[in-house]
Amino acid sequence: MKFVKENFLTNTASFIWGYPLLILLIGGGLFLTIHSRFIPFVYFRHAINILRGKYDNPKDPGYINHYEALSGALSSTIGMGNISGVAMAIVMGGPGALFWMWISAFVGMSTKFYTCSLSIMYRGRDSQNNVQGGPMYFIVEGLGKKWKPLGIFFSVCGLVGCLPVFQANQLGQVLRDVVFIPNGLIAERTLTVDLVISTCLVILVSSVIFGGVVRIGKVASKLVPFMVVIYVISVLWIIATHITEVPAIFSLIITDAFTGKAVAGGTLGSVIITGIRRAAF
Repeated sequence: MKFVKENFLTNTASFIWGYPLLILLIGGGLFLTIHSRFIPFVYFRHAINILRGKYDNPKDPGYINHYEALSGALSSTIGMGNISGVAMAIVMGGPGALFWMWISAFVGMSTKFYTCSLSIMYRGRDSQNNVQGGPMYFIVEGLGKKWKPLGIFFSVCGLVGCLPVFQANQLGQVLRDVVFIPNGLIAERTLTVDLVISTCLVILVSSVIFGGVVRIGKVASKLVPFMVVIYVISVLWIIATHITEVPAIFSLIITDAFTGKAVAGGTLGSVIITGIRRAAF
């Protein structure tokens, strides 16, 4: 019985992360891009002016400004996934998977534009009457109370999706292997060490999260720029030190994106799905 359940879940996940995902993300993104008349790209300068505070109004509803909202969003976007996700995409789908990651990100800008716009247009309120946003709120506020089960379903999926806490696992691993063990602070990984690291992380994260969206925005606006600068400088340094190999790598990515020769099985479909799957993750 256990094997049947695991097999069912595996097959279901493989199906959902296959062509249905491709149609929803790429097809939906292209539709929204055309439907919006390329607004996310045409009004890019306007977006920069909003971040600069040109249109700030203290009377606007909400608790954080535009810059803090962007920092909060970037804080959960830039990280280990941008590094390990790309590496996994190359291993699983070959260099061509990167091209389809780019395509997914390009059309995904329109999807994100609509999602964020809906979150602002159809805000809800929590049990303490504080203004809140997000799909679980605009589903109910925009579509009506009868769609509340869908909003609850989204919330449950979001909760379950965050349970593995990949960030905590990765940070703990880095601290052990890069900081503690090489410097002789600990000899090996033990349950006590893991508990100490986990407790410290819980205290630090809780001190931010329990402060609500205002504290999250304040902290993110201070940490994210520093994180982005380090990230960008590191990437530029890697490119600069391997600049002679860049043309050949770009050629390989474009070629493999439409041939699929580098991936196991050599099918174009597997390259596309792998790239989009990693981009979505």
